[in-house]
Amino acid sequence: MKGATTSTSRALFKAFRVAPELKKGIWLTLLLAVVGTALQLVVPVVLQRVIDNEILGSGDVNPAAVLRLGLAALVAVGFAMVARWISLKRLVGSSASGLAQLRITTFGHLHKLSMLELQAERRGALVARVTSDIETIQQFMEWGGVGMILGSSQVVLAMVAMLVYQWQLALVVFIGVIIYTLLVVVFQRVLSRAHDRVRERVSDSLAATGEAISGISTVRAYGMEDVVMKRVDDTLDAQFSAEVRTAIFASSLFSSAELFAGILTAVIVSFGVILGGGWDLSAGTLVAFLFLVNLLIEPIQRLVETIDQAQSAGAGLRKILGVVETPVSIPDPQNGVKLPDEAVRVQMTDVTFAYPGGPDIIKDVSVDVPTGERVAVVGETGSGKTTFAKLVTRLLVPDTGTITIGRTAVDEISLTSLRDRVAYVPQEGFLFEGSVADNVRYGKPGVDDDSVRAAFADLGLLDWIDGLSAGPLTQVGERGSNLSAGERQLVAITRAWIANPSLLVLDEATSAVDPALEVQIRQAIEFLTTGRTSLTIAHRLSTAEAADRVLVFDRGEIVQDGTHAELVQTEGVYRSMFADWEGTTSAID
Repeated sequence: MKGATTSTSRALFKAFRVAPELKKGIWLTLLLAVVGTALQLVVPVVLQRVIDNEILGSGDVNPAAVLRLGLAALVAVGFAMVARWISLKRLVGSSASGLAQLRITTFGHLHKLSMLELQAERRGALVARVTSDIETIQQFMEWGGVGMILGSSQVVLAMVAMLVYQWQLALVVFIGVIIYTLLVVVFQRVLSRAHDRVRERVSDSLAATGEAISGISTVRAYGMEDVVMKRVDDTLDAQFSAEVRTAIFASSLFSSAELFAGILTAVIVSFGVILGGGWDLSAGTLVAFLFLVNLLIEPIQRLVETIDQAQSAGAGLRKILGVVETPVSIPDPQNGVKLPDEAVRVQMTDVTFAYPGGPDIIKDVSVDVPTGERVAVVGETGSGKTTFAKLVTRLLVPDTGTITIGRTAVDEISLTSLRDRVAYVPQEGFLFEGSVADNVRYGKPGVDDDSVRAAFADLGLLDWIDGLSAGPLTQVGERGSNLSAGERQLVAITRAWIANPSLLVLDEATSAVDPALEVQIRQAIEFLTTGRTSLTIAHRLSTAEAADRVLVFDRGEIVQDGTHAELVQTEGVYRSMFADWEGTTSAID
């Protein structure tokens, strides 16, 4: 079967490779399901013998024989129930552990993708991959998946038994099943596309809702509540409409199963009564055959009813595999080199970089930063400063050219070592929910509270941390909402300090700091950068004044390179920037 069903089947086999736990012990599970179904076939055999041999036979009814046959049917049904229950339990267990493995694998792969790949997708959509999409698959595996496995085995065995009893009637049944199956295949394709649209609408609504909640302060500040509410309402309405249309179509498909069951039963009874004599069909055989038809129809009805779940799960699975199968553009090299614990040299040679579909942001940049040198990177907005920092830290990969840290090309350095020895403090210090100490420990997992406190003391921030309500144990709130922007930056700098990196990269580290904290953060940065190689993207040129060297970027190129004292005496971009900055500072004073 092609189309939607084929794509779902292929996705399932890919999922088996990604999460082997899903297929663990699957053959024993299937065997138990088949055994359980086969034992159910004892019932129609017993019915046929009781009717033909006892009730309609030439002699009197033998109660003992009927009792023996009844007990045999009862025992068979009991064993069938046990076998199917064990099969169901095994399937639910393997699906639960397999989906947990799939969730972890998907989440882990997300962390391996580059910043470009992550930024190309909406945050809400990425969250949906490891939450609602997995939950949709889990609901199907725990209910619909069980019915499909048990029902499929029951359909096959019922058809085999029909052929044994009466091949002419079996042929009638097979023709009916084939016609109905072809109709279901057509419906499946349409239903699959409908569920793909539902998953898209769910991603849209999650993204819109998450963005509205994350930016609630900005929404209120600009009085955009009505606009944002309309956008969220529109995405939720689109999701609701897609779900309703899909549900209506799916319910129509369910109803067709009931109609098929009624028509097939009526046809079999008619053929059996009218043509039974010519086919040497006894009453007991017809009753047994009708019982087999019921065994066939029941799972077909369940299978049709679970198609909706299967298509929804298939749509979610395809979305998840789309993430897992995204190539990792920044791979972790095998036998990667480890960076040394001391300060390192940084070299960039003929590096060019452009974002997808855009012009070159970095153009043939070459620079050599000696061990232990403190370099300030300045330039107008959009000049390439932040991109330069992300290239050095390997958050981005250059299109051409080479970057080396400590005499080793960055693509040959172990990612674990690179993240351990190179600290990057972004423009906005991101904090995770928890205490200040918990967030500092991200720089060096496992350190105790005394070490965290000592880190603040080293940076001259002890008075600040003691001024918080609970000191280092103060809760920062979601995304650090309980602290000011400057305070979040102080925590981020302390986190970098406790990591004791060989290379430190700070992106606009003082851009979000209020004047009351600027002196403290400058002193902390001064202490943090002493004795180690550092690159500081300077928004405020007071940072450039304190650096050993200044790199001036303009339109993706380094147009000036020297000390602050040299550059202010030289006609060029830096001198102009410094004059503007001095004028602004004087006006504020």
